[in-house]
Amino acid sequence: MENYTYNSLTLQLEGLNVPQDSAYLVFLFFIFAYLFIMFANVGIVVLVFADKNLHQPMYLLFCNLPFNDILGNSILVPRLLIDMLRPPSERLISYYECVVQAFTSHMFGTASLTVLMIMAFDRYVAICNPLRYAAIMTNKMVVKLTASAWGVALVLVGVLLSLTIRLNRCRAMIHSPYCDNASLFKLSCESVFINNVYGLTFTVILFTASIGSTVLTYTKITVVCLTSKSKSLNSKALQTCSTHLVVYLILMLTGMANIILHRFPQYTDYRKLCVILFHIVPGSLNPVIYGVQSKEVRKFLLKLFESKKMLPSC
Repeated sequence: MENYTYNSLTLQLEGLNVPQDSAYLVFLFFIFAYLFIMFANVGIVVLVFADKNLHQPMYLLFCNLPFNDILGNSILVPRLLIDMLRPPSERLISYYECVVQAFTSHMFGTASLTVLMIMAFDRYVAICNPLRYAAIMTNKMVVKLTASAWGVALVLVGVLLSLTIRLNRCRAMIHSPYCDNASLFKLSCESVFINNVYGLTFTVILFTASIGSTVLTYTKITVVCLTSKSKSLNSKALQTCSTHLVVYLILMLTGMANIILHRFPQYTDYRKLCVILFHIVPGSLNPVIYGVQSKEVRKFLLKLFESKKMLPSC
């Protein structure tokens, strides 16, 4: 099929190589993970907008993460589940659907990092400039930060995919469980030098900016906490910053594992599983981590639980 296609509009996905005896277990794991991601992330967004006490910059900025998790997993997981029920020869996808899937996948990863960067800025202002926090983190600033996080991701990923869709294709096999930029430009028999250069530049800039801003922000926060004698400030810093750092480290570890495994072709099956977990793991853990750590969220859930508990007795 690969040797006799030219700009074919129908592509074939290789999918996951799951042993037959464990296929149903893997299928059930993914479907329950997807349902949990949808329930938890939609729930946390509804919770933030329903409770006026949560109408704070920290929670409003955090809502970008659940939205990103919902979007990224909705494009990937249902299609993956359907393909698991099909024989390999029937795992077909249109070229345009493949491009949309690749765009959404890269937007998920890029926006996750840019959103965490603006959340780090919010924590920096709250701890290092608490008296000016309300003046700096206005609703207008929240909108600007949100727009910048998504705008930067959109431009970076837009250029990435634009360089790929300009190429002619002479193959039709996607050697991955879902479509991404690398899988798409590997379909071409033309030179992909520009794609590789931009892809490497894209990754270096994104990771350098993300890691650099996070290290700088938390270094300044640490200095303020060490020099401050306020126990309430240190307690607040520990609670909010630890949550943000845990979410950030989960995303970075799953992302780096995916990048490293790309360099070892003998671990192709592990890489396929890792790229799926890159979507599922952060999407599952983000709402749980913030829900457990946030005092306001716990209070809201406790009040909701107590009100429901009182209804039957009434």
